[in-house]
Amino acid sequence: MAIPVKLPVFEGPLDLLLHLIDRNKIDIYDIPIVEITDQYMEYIQQMKEENLDIMSEFMVMAATLLDIKCKMLLPKEVNEEGEEEDPRAQLVQQLLEYKMYKNLSYELRDKMEDARKVLYKEPTIPGELLSYREPENPRELLKDITLEKLQGIYQSVLRRQEEKLDPIRSKFGKIEQEEVNLPEKMNDVQAYARTHKKFSFRQLLEKQCSRTQLVVTFLAILELMKTGKILIHQEHLFDDIQIESLE
Repeated sequence: MAIPVKLPVFEGPLDLLLHLIDRNKIDIYDIPIVEITDQYMEYIQQMKEENLDIMSEFMVMAATLLDIKCKMLLPKEVNEEGEEEDPRAQLVQQLLEYKMYKNLSYELRDKMEDARKVLYKEPTIPGELLSYREPENPRELLKDITLEKLQGIYQSVLRRQEEKLDPIRSKFGKIEQEEVNLPEKMNDVQAYARTHKKFSFRQLLEKQCSRTQLVVTFLAILELMKTGKILIHQEHLFDDIQIESLE
């Protein structure tokens, strides 16, 4: 009665050869054909009762190994460049390609296993939460507005006011500067803001008739912004600053 032998499952002849090379710790570029061929034939004998369709592939590789073994015993052939040809070269190339694709298959298998852990869930957020918008923070709105930008707008308005002056009539006589009261100007700007709701900072300054009016209006804007009466924002860099009444 034959003793049953439990064999590892090989995917093909190249898989069996790689197993033999790894088991014997052999350099794949320097395969001892005699030793590997003998071990390969031993496996063939143990597998002779398996499926003949599968066995045919292993038998073809056995014939290939025997052919290489015979060539190794004969004097080596010389190619056109005068170098000796190694009968094992083609087999080594096949083994390297097979090993590369086999390693890639393991990586794909790992990725498939990782993909099974990924779950997708449809959003189930209530409509009330979707429509909710967090209140805007005035500090966030004013974070890009600096005194330097306000100063730049102020200087440009001053230049426009100077360009409007008549170079001849402006020198006639002496015009007394009118006294401007900051609280009164704050009331005027606040009333203007309540009426117009939203207007341009440049538009407000251009309505002033003197430099003193410009200065006091600029200070009134800063005070009203500080006390939370108005809101200042600028959509893009170098855009005109917009003023909006909060009352």
